[in-house]
Formats: sequence, structure tokens, C-alpha cells
Amino acid sequence: MIMPRGQPLLLPVNPWFIALSILLALMINLLPLGRGIWVPDVLLLVLVFWGVHEPRKVGMAWAFVLGLCMDVHQSSLLGQHALIYSAVMYGVAMLRRRITWLSVLAQAVQVLPLFMAADVVQMLMRMLLRGGFPGWGFITPGLWCALLWPVVSWLLLLPQRQPPSDDENRPL
Repeated sequence: MIMPRGQPLLLPVNPWFIALSILLALMINLLPLGRGIWVPDVLLLVLVFWGVHEPRKVGMAWAFVLGLCMDVHQSSLLGQHALIYSAVMYGVAMLRRRITWLSVLAQAVQVLPLFMAADVVQMLMRMLLRGGFPGWGFITPGLWCALLWPVVSWLLLLPQRQPPSDDENRPL
């Protein structure tokens, strides 16, 4: 793949680092913080990040399995998070080539509709099951995810930005 101008060449990502970051995001989501309007879906954020940057390693199958884990943890309708995570990862697969060419802030703007769509689908499912409109605060987790995108992007790309070890015999 041709690199966009001005971006440094990144080292290959370690699969263990991907697994560790997803596990850490899952553990953050499993914390008993409640489902307040200030709590972003960190697992979805990390899944979207790796879906953009490493689509062959993290895809819809991972999203579905981790969504089932979240359904079991939150005692919600089995398949609710699995459906949402899989649909968002499908949207990531559709937008991935465009997103990779943009700056980090422009990427945050591009992934915002995906996070918002996840919140809207979750709100519609809750309305169908429980009845009643939960209020407009349901969209703020998606906004938090988009605001956290630059921070998460910087943190997860940090190991790949490490300079390779110096070698006198290496031409570049």
C-alpha cells in the first residue's frame, strides 16, 4: 500500500499487542461503572481502531464474539451488542480505505457516524424491549468515542512508531 504523504512508515504490529489492547478494553468495559452518559464504549473504540489499521487480524468475527461477551456481562438481549459491533465493523470495512488517508482529527469525524449509529441502534432496541424514550443523553457515548479517537490512535500506534535498532550494514 502506498503511504499518504507526511506519515512515517510504521513497524509491523505485534499480534500480542492487538490481543492485549482488546483484552484491556474488554476489562475496562467490564468495570462496574454503569451505563451512564459519560461512559464511552472503549471496546467498540478499540475494535474500530484495529478494524481500520489491521483489518486482516481484527474483523467482524472478533466483534461478534466480543459483543456476545458484552451481552452476557450486561445481561442484555443476547445478540444485541454482537449485532451492533458486527454492523459497526462492517461500516469500518466499507470506510477503511478512505479513513487511512486522513489525518487523525479527520478520522475522528469519519468514525463519528459509526459510533452514533451504534448508539441509535442500541437505543431503538432498548425502546422496543422496555418502552419509553431514554432521552437525548443516549448519543453522548458515541461522541465520547469520537473525542477519544485521537488519544487512542496515538496510544495504540506508539509501539509501531519506535525506531528500529541501528545497524551499520543496513542501507536505509
